Amino acid sequence: MSAAVALAKDEATHVDVLIVGAGISGIGSAYHLQDQCPGKSYAILEMKDTFGGTWDTHKYPGVRSDSDLYTFGYRFKPWVGTPIASAEAILTYMGEVIEENGIAPHIRYGHRITHASWDSKANLWTVEAQTKDGARHTFTANFLWMCQGYYDHEKPYMPDWAGKDSYKGLLIHAQLWDRKIDYKGKKVLVIGSGATAATVIPEFAKDAAHVTMLQRSPTYFFCAENKNELADKLRAGGIDEPTIHRVVRAQIMYDQDMMTKRCIEEPDQVFEELKELVRAFTGKPDFQFEPHFTPKYRPWQQRLAFCPEADIFKAAVEGKLTVVTDEIDTFTETGVRTKDGTEIEADIIVAATGFNLLMMGGIPFEVDGKPVNWHETVNYRGMMFTGVPNMAWVMGYFRASWTLRVDMMGDFICSLLNHMDRKGAKRVDVALRDEDHNMPLGDWIEGENFNPGYLMRGIKQMPQRGDKPEWRHNQDYWAEREQIPTTDLEGSEFLYDGVRAGKKVSEPA
Repeated sequence: MSAAVALAKDEATHVDVLIVGAGISGIGSAYHLQDQCPGKSYAILEMKDTFGGTWDTHKYPGVRSDSDLYTFGYRFKPWVGTPIASAEAILTYMGEVIEENGIAPHIRYGHRITHASWDSKANLWTVEAQTKDGARHTFTANFLWMCQGYYDHEKPYMPDWAGKDSYKGLLIHAQLWDRKIDYKGKKVLVIGSGATAATVIPEFAKDAAHVTMLQRSPTYFFCAENKNELADKLRAGGIDEPTIHRVVRAQIMYDQDMMTKRCIEEPDQVFEELKELVRAFTGKPDFQFEPHFTPKYRPWQQRLAFCPEADIFKAAVEGKLTVVTDEIDTFTETGVRTKDGTEIEADIIVAATGFNLLMMGGIPFEVDGKPVNWHETVNYRGMMFTGVPNMAWVMGYFRASWTLRVDMMGDFICSLLNHMDRKGAKRVDVALRDEDHNMPLGDWIEGENFNPGYLMRGIKQMPQRGDKPEWRHNQDYWAEREQIPTTDLEGSEFLYDGVRAGKKVSEPA
């Protein structure tokens, strides 16, 4: 070991728990750690210069949630605004959580993690980070709580379109949008049809000369007013906000559960109901859904995008939006030409083409000197990994609000940490059990279950799943809310200090 390395380790900052990321997951996790494990020291390492994660990254016009804030908000802090909220409102809410709970002193902003390594002899994680001034900092921790998100915040997915360099206008990915861009009176082409496109198009339509949406395939949209009638009635009756928050969350989660089941059991009927909502909000009973608004997959096989007041459909009805369903043949000097020969002229082209999956933030991990290949691990309930001790990873839901799992995992991880303290254990691993011998392993999620492009492109970065509930992240909040809180921490999938739970200390795993 060099003198410099030895010095860095001597000066390392040690905490019981190191949280990675100060986004919606990291801030919620910090709250639960403080609340349920008050004796634990902790720090949060955040690459950005501020909190917020996704809600700081995206700055495109109209950026908003596509989950209702009664369930996307934390269970411990009532949401009092509109169900679909702007990024600014969400950041304000998160800032209040940080201030009200004294979390700010624990956050280390501008720390980009460059390496994380586990030492089984010391039962310790060593995490190296670098700040913008080039200074290197070392942190050690007994437990690592990964809340860094699941996509690359700096390099979005931009297809390598033919002729792209010949285009003379402005081409920009929505994730890299600069608020200084002036689109007033300009012809804007948005490439994509998902939640981002559904957000920016109504905003562009207000001031642009015209907006065109070019999509390979349509998306399902759920149209509704941006209000919650139950919450409004309870407020009018003088009910306190914590009670409103709890009751409305329960109602929304029940409704979402019913919708998810119906999308599988009666997808055609669900689609007809989605169509009726569009017709009602636009006032056009003859609104045409073929070919531009009829997806090729069933509802909720990809994300069902929320559309407040059907704003994107209203833009189409009012003539402010033209929809083209085709693939790009080539870019031209003035826009793009599609494969059927359609020429689309545009002053500004916005790629709403999604993001790149980035497992563990792209951080190099080692366990006892051996690099970790996440795809060679098996995930335990989408939270922990075989062969990687003392670490948990927050991956939320796609069909329910992400934060529901942040809260649930906060309970689980704190229970696990407290259980280790009671046992006097310094290390916890998860490992396949005897009954898992020869269990078939597959990709993290089945394409039939959920198959957006970013996930299919990056699926080999992700851990593997088994065919049993313990060894998969099934994306089913309504099942997990029963399963995870009742997890037996002395189940044989857990090893404490190298000894399988349920066995005598003298009997090795």
